[in-house]
Amino acid sequence: MDVVDFWVQSWTADDLPAARRVLTPDCETEWNLDAPVDDEELLQVLHRIAAFSDRVELIARTDAIDGAALMYDLAGPFGTARLVEFLAVEDGLINEIRHVYDVAAIDRFFPGLYAN
Repeated sequence: MDVVDFWVQSWTADDLPAARRVLTPDCETEWNLDAPVDDEELLQVLHRIAAFSDRVELIARTDAIDGAALMYDLAGPFGTARLVEFLAVEDGLINEIRHVYDVAAIDRFFPGLYAN
């Protein structure tokens, strides 16, 4: 299994220790949510998504030489939101993560997801 498969399987199963193992210590993180982010905060939000979603489904994946772009449906009790994830991989570890959330749907269907 490659690092992208391992990452997806780990965080969607709410196994944060496993997900953390494939991140570089200086992993760059960025998202379009209205809150600062670092790798720990990103993992905590992914934990909340995995724990409170009815289903997290990977619906599209495009691989590149140095990473992948992934699209997920995040099905909650009241509706579904989308997450697009861009991963950069170097030497078998993820060194960059970029998340683009459907913010209107996240705020509607997962209120408080990224509140500190």
